[in-house]
Amino acid sequence: MPKQNPLLNIIKRQKQGEAVGIYSCCSSNSFVIEAAIETAKKQNSCVLIESTANQVDQNGGYSGMTPKDFYKYCLDVAGKVGLDKDRIFLGGDHLGPLTVSNKPEAEAMDYAKTLVHDYVRAGFTKIHIDTSMKVADDDPNTRLSDETIARRGATLAKVCEEAYQELLQENPDAIHPVYIVGSEVPIPGGAVEEDAGMQVTKPEDFKSTVQTFEKAFEDMGIQDAWQYVMAAVVQPGVEEKDAGCEEYDRERAKDLMASIKEFDNLVFEGHSTDYQTKYKLKELIEDGVGILKVGPGLTYAAREGIFSLCCIEEELAQVYDFETSHFKEVLDEVMLENPGKWAPYYHGTEKEIAFKRKYSFSDRSRYYMPNPKVQDALNKLLNNLKEHPVSLPLLSQYMPIQYTLVREGKLENTPEALIKARVAYTIEEYTFATKQEQLVNE
Repeated sequence: MPKQNPLLNIIKRQKQGEAVGIYSCCSSNSFVIEAAIETAKKQNSCVLIESTANQVDQNGGYSGMTPKDFYKYCLDVAGKVGLDKDRIFLGGDHLGPLTVSNKPEAEAMDYAKTLVHDYVRAGFTKIHIDTSMKVADDDPNTRLSDETIARRGATLAKVCEEAYQELLQENPDAIHPVYIVGSEVPIPGGAVEEDAGMQVTKPEDFKSTVQTFEKAFEDMGIQDAWQYVMAAVVQPGVEEKDAGCEEYDRERAKDLMASIKEFDNLVFEGHSTDYQTKYKLKELIEDGVGILKVGPGLTYAAREGIFSLCCIEEELAQVYDFETSHFKEVLDEVMLENPGKWAPYYHGTEKEIAFKRKYSFSDRSRYYMPNPKVQDALNKLLNNLKEHPVSLPLLSQYMPIQYTLVREGKLENTPEALIKARVAYTIEEYTFATKQEQLVNE
């Protein structure tokens, strides 16, 4: 009998009427991952870290890491921090033909099969199967049917089940992965249209997704795997924008939230919860969302911390006469040289778009952080601030929350620690809402 996946405790807690869930740190950024793991250690809690099909795949994704690489990286960080490996859960997000949707079904699904296989074999224990996107030989003028989406999803779930059996051969204690089905609007990575509409998922659509997937699992001969489907992705009415977010409205989502009570073994997974207040996040958990996904909100916080250090660096350079990193300028140059990850998403005048490249809440700059030029500039920034340490007046001016933590002896005054503390501030809004320490401290 496989060891129970601790994430299933979310369902147990929720069905007992307890407002307990978990946030999902959906990022491959090193500052973000380290801050997430350090926060779990500090709070004597747990952490769920997910990589997307864009970030991590069998070819390395834009992070340069395969699933096996990412798994090892996260566990290595946990080891350095002193977080027990049983307290870290790793997930794969939007796994399917997302990045090869320009290929015909046979080719796209072959890629997706390898993708999910490699995630499960690496040891990931939460798999979001997403086959909602059209592939090259789908009719572009016809809505993709629930049956087609579910058939492709069940095909990938079967591969996951086979990969888990392979994993058991080398690790008899391997935990069975849980599955998440369905997708949200807009597509992963954000909407392309300037005023893309966002609608709360209709209860009947949610129920149809569940029923169609359950039948597809049965048709695929993997009905036993249905017990590991723990959540369905819905749109509860939240979405980040360039300069804000669509806030959660309980009244607007009440019918959807009531519908989850009809399913004893399911919770909702909410995507794009970035920039919600901690009180709105708490309401989402209270209303039936068991998993809160956050990505750009965390990388934005890291970027914000880095930009604050750039301001400090410029001030110090005037005193000590050294060459600055020009990090902000280098980042923008790299984005302009390779506009594919931001140009379709940012709209407005030339000046407005230049502003959004830096400050949009959708944080398209996160795709450019691994670039060697950007990394070189970042390293120069960090080294400059090690040679010329951040003074307390400048810390108070540009990073007042971190200033207080440093003064109280709760934070090291190093550039890396200051960036991670900015990320941790956002993370702690999520842990306030989820009470996820209760999942492991029973």
